[in-house]
Amino acid sequence: MEISSQPELEPAALDEARLLDTQRAFDSVAADYDGPRGNNELIQRMRLTLWDTVQRLFAPGSRLVDLGCGTGIDAVEFGQRGFRVLATDWSPRMVERTRDRAAAAGLEGDVRAAHVGVQELGRIGSESGDLFDGPFDGMYSNFGPLNCALDLPAVAAECARLVRPGGLLVFSVIGRICPWEVAHYLRRGRFRRAAVRAARGATAVGMNQHTIWTRYYLPREFYRAFADGFTLDGYRALSLFMPPPYLIDRYRRHPARYERLGLLDDRWGALPLLRDMGDHFLIVMRRR
Repeated sequence: MEISSQPELEPAALDEARLLDTQRAFDSVAADYDGPRGNNELIQRMRLTLWDTVQRLFAPGSRLVDLGCGTGIDAVEFGQRGFRVLATDWSPRMVERTRDRAAAAGLEGDVRAAHVGVQELGRIGSESGDLFDGPFDGMYSNFGPLNCALDLPAVAAECARLVRPGGLLVFSVIGRICPWEVAHYLRRGRFRRAAVRAARGATAVGMNQHTIWTRYYLPREFYRAFADGFTLDGYRALSLFMPPPYLIDRYRRHPARYERLGLLDDRWGALPLLRDMGDHFLIVMRRR
């Protein structure tokens, strides 16, 4: 993943170009994103943490919105656990995969997919058709779709509109401080790559010969965008002691060793200071 340049455009045109870049990148990987590219053992371990958190916080039958559903792995899992899910994504091909997965599981009534990006949440509840009406009991988002939001405070305001008072947000967000990543790239002399997460504003990250425009956050920095409408229930690090998912080959050479490191993630990942680091963080916020 390398930083790339962007031609000079007017702000609105620049935003549109970046959104289309990100959409094309995810469209390009939709066919196999639920395979090794997007769901290896290290990814699945983080995924289970979000699943367990949602299961613990929401009552059966709760109505949830999945922001950035990808190929629908999470949405279908929650549908099978008795939740009703509106699965949304900016990539139309990812939405197609989610619909196919829900149909194969016989969950079309409980898991419905809509081509809605995080910048388009105003459409939910304001259009008739296949979109559920709010308010919802909560929202979740896994593996950083909100890192691609161009205007996070605007997204936060829409979340507050759509979620009932007392409802919850459970978001997995790409963090700013990942010790594994810094060490990995510094050892290889790739100093610019090691510092990518320190960048302010949108950063271009390559995927499958396309560009994803990403912002990195500290947990409290991320929460500030939501503070008007939500209180902070808590957050924890994901993949702090465990390596990030792109180092899966390292994990597979010594899985028992790294699973022991995973136990440290489970035990200490919510401690002060440590919870501010990791490949991702899991943050829970409650509607005021």
